[in-house]
Amino acid sequence: MDNQDNQSLKKNHLPLFLLLLSKILLFSQHVSSETDSISMSQQLPEGKTLVSQGGSFEFGFFSPGSSENRYLGIWYHNIPVRTAVWVANRANPVKEKSSMLHINNEGNLDLVNQNGSVIWSAKSTKKAQSPILQLLESGNLVLRDETDQDPEQFLWQSFDYPCDTLLPGMKLGWDLKTGLERRVTAWKNGDDPSPGDFSWGISILGVPQVMMWKGSDEFYRGGPWIGIGFSGAPELKTNPLFEFKFVSNNDEVYYTFNLTNKSMISRVVMNQTLLTRQRYIWIQDAKSWRLYASVPRDNCDSYSLCGPNSNCIIADSPVCQCLTGFEPKSQQSWDMMDWTQGCILTDKLSCNDTSKDGFMKFSGLKYPDTSHSWVNQSMNLNQCRDECLKNCSCKAYANSDVRGEGSGCLMWFSELQDIRQFSGGGGQDVYIRMKSSAIGRRGHNMNLAVILISLASVIVVSLVLYFIGKRIISLRAKNTEKKLLVEKHDDEGDKEDLELPIFDLATIVKATGDFSFSNKLGEGGFGTVYMGTLADGQEIAVKRLSRSSGQGLNEFKNEVILIAKLQHRNLVKLLGCCIQGDEKMLVYEYMPNKSLDSIIFDHAKSKVLDWSKRFNIICGVARGLLYLHQDSRLRIIHRDLKASNVLLDSELSPKISDFGMAKTCGGDQTEGNTNRVVGTYGYMAPEYAIHGLFSVKSDVFSYGVLLLEIVSGKKNRGFSQSKNYINLIGHAWILWKENRPLELIDPCMENSCDLSEALRCIHISLLCVQQNPEDRPTMSNVVVMLGSEGPLPQPKEPAFLTEKYSFEVDSSSKQISSSTNEISVTMLEPR
Repeated sequence: MDNQDNQSLKKNHLPLFLLLLSKILLFSQHVSSETDSISMSQQLPEGKTLVSQGGSFEFGFFSPGSSENRYLGIWYHNIPVRTAVWVANRANPVKEKSSMLHINNEGNLDLVNQNGSVIWSAKSTKKAQSPILQLLESGNLVLRDETDQDPEQFLWQSFDYPCDTLLPGMKLGWDLKTGLERRVTAWKNGDDPSPGDFSWGISILGVPQVMMWKGSDEFYRGGPWIGIGFSGAPELKTNPLFEFKFVSNNDEVYYTFNLTNKSMISRVVMNQTLLTRQRYIWIQDAKSWRLYASVPRDNCDSYSLCGPNSNCIIADSPVCQCLTGFEPKSQQSWDMMDWTQGCILTDKLSCNDTSKDGFMKFSGLKYPDTSHSWVNQSMNLNQCRDECLKNCSCKAYANSDVRGEGSGCLMWFSELQDIRQFSGGGGQDVYIRMKSSAIGRRGHNMNLAVILISLASVIVVSLVLYFIGKRIISLRAKNTEKKLLVEKHDDEGDKEDLELPIFDLATIVKATGDFSFSNKLGEGGFGTVYMGTLADGQEIAVKRLSRSSGQGLNEFKNEVILIAKLQHRNLVKLLGCCIQGDEKMLVYEYMPNKSLDSIIFDHAKSKVLDWSKRFNIICGVARGLLYLHQDSRLRIIHRDLKASNVLLDSELSPKISDFGMAKTCGGDQTEGNTNRVVGTYGYMAPEYAIHGLFSVKSDVFSYGVLLLEIVSGKKNRGFSQSKNYINLIGHAWILWKENRPLELIDPCMENSCDLSEALRCIHISLLCVQQNPEDRPTMSNVVVMLGSEGPLPQPKEPAFLTEKYSFEVDSSSKQISSSTNEISVTMLEPR
């Protein structure tokens, strides 16, 4: 071969050589799946991940839930349930699987798509010689100089930019030198990690305090640090799971925790759907996350529920009480259970003569909001009192550190907001300013109490005779229009009177247009509900008991007793009542979107409820039932939970209504027996419908039926699709056994449905409607299952697969009646 031929051969093979060389170089740039870091010469493409050195965390591309969007994030590597803890491009998803991450020439991180456009970037704080990106065993993704492992010298770290999860070692709070805020913000939902409006952080306005926000509004306040923990979080104490600390100085303010047992796995996560902050621990044997603690705990944790200068007492009714020495700013609003205006001092203060002022001690409190407060750690309590007394703007003072005998000085210079009472030594002492004369009256009253106690035997006898006489007189009284006093006996035989605002009949008649048909909202077994508008423009719903109902008075009294004590965002609010002659009426807040059944069972209207709204309703009803079963002052079994008894407010948030058939249980009692079975067929648990046994688990059964109806848009009773099963429960069970449960989903949600959430709801509903009550979860379990992603137990065959029950009359028959007059038969026993 001559020289010309050689030159031609080299020319022909040159493109092939260059192509092979570029492939080799590109392959060398891709990271090995065994490494925990990449350098500037490498890339992290789709399909490749970083794994921390100890194998605890993994970093790469993933799709959350049923979403097809791609995100770059960190998740636990060593547990089977993929649980993301951080997402880089949470607000900017990638649509295709051809993106990659690399360190650019400036030493910054760039996530680019197939067109080279930057989707997300992280900027280094300073220039580095040899920057590398490394995933640490703590779950922290760091950009650092290859030769410098000092955490203080990191160029950038994911721990500075939390998403919805706080991991051990992360800081929640502020770097005051740079102005960097580390706040945890919830995902919008399980498929969408973009920031929701529910967040948790530290407010540095005034004295720093832990706070949760819904949008820009305060939602829950953990309070200031008091040496042993946060004032509003008495449950945060020494425990075997984790250690915690709070740091506040000129450079930074933050809270952090670390696990005491390194083999344990725990995280704190913000849940947008449930509006709770939850701490989970991983249970290896169960292969699932278990809820360890969550806040808010109850209604008194709602920020400033009772307004200024008032105290929220969860065990009291109503929960809001003016502090001693204070009175409602608006008595009329207060009587209507509107506490937003709060309370004012009964005896006004004057800056002209502070010598007439003093301080009353209140114990067991959560410290008021410290946004307008001042602290001095070197003062003692006496010095603190003197300083506060000198300044007429100072409203109250307390120790800033309650350890030991207490130290430091904390003073408030605005109205005292967001106070609640803790029992069992969980709260702190607060000294509140008021007139010395008011404090003297209190001392006089205390001395009088001592005298009364010394004469206890005489007083007790006198009170007994008095109440007997009062009761006899009240029974003879004919005029009951002025006020309603309902006597209730609790388990210990004590009696209490519940006073409720009274509306005149003329007011109700005018508000409802003389109960016009056009204002009729619905009709139940014990009466009709009308819409009305009061003179001040407030819209109301009036439940008018039917005069022909022989059971109406009992249900009326029962509803008054129960509703007057209940305060929860997912329970309908009772405004007052009306009793005049034969008329008995309850006045409720008006729900503009009426009842749930009027929407989900209407083909046209049901389109208004997309999946996110339905899931919000599902969770809201669950929270309301949990409050009734566990968190309310009385343990309450509703006994008639159904779609028509779930009302929807202007934002389509659910509120459980109609407590005429509810039963209360004392102490730890969770069940009872009745000879009069009441409720609605199709929602009643088998042990209740057949044997009259009611319990919290019979409510769970009703909730399971309601859950199926919300998901499917179909009624349980009367559902028919084939001769093999004629109710919704049976239909759902067959689809479940045939691995076709998603066919149950309402077709109108085709474009909005979160399939993983919907499938989980179907699974939970089948657990709720199981035949045996002991197999059903409690409502606390249901709330946890709705808010988590862990595995669920397999359901057993549910009750009432069909409605083809034959009945025969038993000699010990019991009456069974329906709140909607759907059935009224004697006792029935299945063959």
